[in-house]
Amino acid sequence: MVSRSKRIFWSREVRTKARKLRKSGLSYGDISRGLGVAKSTLYQWIHDLKWPRYITEKERLAHLSRIRILAANVHKQRRKERLEQIQKVVAKEVSQYPISNLDYLRSLLAVLYWAEGSKGRGTVFFANSDPKLSLLFLTLLRKSYPLDEAKLRVRLYLHWYHPIKKTRKFWSTLLGVPESRFGKIYIKKRSITKRFRKNFAGICFIKYHSEHLRAEILERARAIADRFVPVAQLD
Repeated sequence: MVSRSKRIFWSREVRTKARKLRKSGLSYGDISRGLGVAKSTLYQWIHDLKWPRYITEKERLAHLSRIRILAANVHKQRRKERLEQIQKVVAKEVSQYPISNLDYLRSLLAVLYWAEGSKGRGTVFFANSDPKLSLLFLTLLRKSYPLDEAKLRVRLYLHWYHPIKKTRKFWSTLLGVPESRFGKIYIKKRSITKRFRKNFAGICFIKYHSEHLRAEILERARAIADRFVPVAQLD
């Protein structure tokens, strides 16, 4: 026969002391450790008593600060997980794109140039501060059309904080264009009053001298737009 554990009977003195300790501001944990009484038992004795401990404004603000940090970390982790899921789905889709198809490449180039390139006559002219986007443009241009590399020119727009030689070498290596084809670098003078955000490597201007190619790229972009959306005509 299994014996039952003995039930502990607490004296009125212990119960009274527990209530006094609670009124003095101690927590359930403090009282439990001090008296050796389980929290579940304490609850039966003192649950009707409100915790009188006064919370100062400093403590309240410190608590809010801790909560905000925890909440921010939770949101950050959730954003990271969502982004990883998006990246996984997109990477799978992009891996199936027909990147060996010439018409497909020319279409990508046309839309990119229409959005970011110059519409002025005479030259294919693309400017951007993002090295990856600049390289994407030039890569699409090279894959889409047979270029005369001698017609390629690059010019940099830098700020006072950019190391000129290092930055020029960076762009030359990235784009596969010799430094001999780089034009004079424009240096933006430092402004004492104007606020600005430092960028990585300035602004890169890529030029290819061909009016025919510029016109073809833009016409392809407009044809793509006409295929998808109607254009409203002004009276």
